[in-house]
Amino acid sequence: MTRPDQPASAAVSDDALFGPEAADYARYRPGLPDAVIHLLAAAQHGVPTPVLLDLGTGTGQVPRALLPVLRRLAHVYLVDVNASMLEAARAAVEPIRGACTVDVFTGAAHDFAPAVPGRAPTLITCSRSFHWMSRPEVLSLADQVAAPHAVVAIMGDGSLWTHEANWTAALRALIQRYLGEDRRAGPHGTYAEPDRPYEDDLADSAFSAVTEHSFPVARTWTPEDVIGYLCTTSFARPLLFAGHHPEFEAAALRLLQDHAGGGVLKEDAVFTVLLARRPGGDA
Repeated sequence: MTRPDQPASAAVSDDALFGPEAADYARYRPGLPDAVIHLLAAAQHGVPTPVLLDLGTGTGQVPRALLPVLRRLAHVYLVDVNASMLEAARAAVEPIRGACTVDVFTGAAHDFAPAVPGRAPTLITCSRSFHWMSRPEVLSLADQVAAPHAVVAIMGDGSLWTHEANWTAALRALIQRYLGEDRRAGPHGTYAEPDRPYEDDLADSAFSAVTEHSFPVARTWTPEDVIGYLCTTSFARPLLFAGHHPEFEAAALRLLQDHAGGGVLKEDAVFTVLLARRPGGDA
């Protein structure tokens, strides 16, 4: 599965990585492809009252996209270690939730505990977030709280750091000139290569029946939107540059404008979804 590299230290705090930028995160991070949302909704076929547990919800991209499609969604659990992200997620979901109820849990994904008995999750999602988590512990937690035929969806599409294009390569080189060769993971660490694929994590868990779904995604960025996006990342957020961020931002904007044909930059990504069930669960 295509995904970002692993952080070198699992102790990196998501609050330190993504603390004050919830509004920019919601504005500049790409949403989920429509095909992915319809896949998640189809995975709840035959479930009369689906319950969503969204781990690492960030600003609530998954429930915001799923609620209008899966209209019988009965309850949503929003889980994140970052309180400002959760506040943004709750606010974004509120106008569209209808009769769906919402609970918020602030803390690590593997520490989640349902607040209301009898609302076992039937769909557990980790969108662009599984790499920040203690993965075996999260999957063990999922086994403890999930309904018998629940579906776990691990999904993502990498980042502009991992995307291979002329403009992203040039941008990555510029970041490295300021911050060093290693990809940063916030103020306290760097990234390392993944120690194992997500498929292996799932194979060792209760959710070992896995199907993989890949969706090509074509995106266009303006140079200004890329600059906004960089400010929300763990590898190029402003505080990493100390007093040099204005200098870096000006250089990055010039670079991106030089590469932008017709004022836009193209990204051809692949959004991958691993749908996992307990053996014998409904396919």
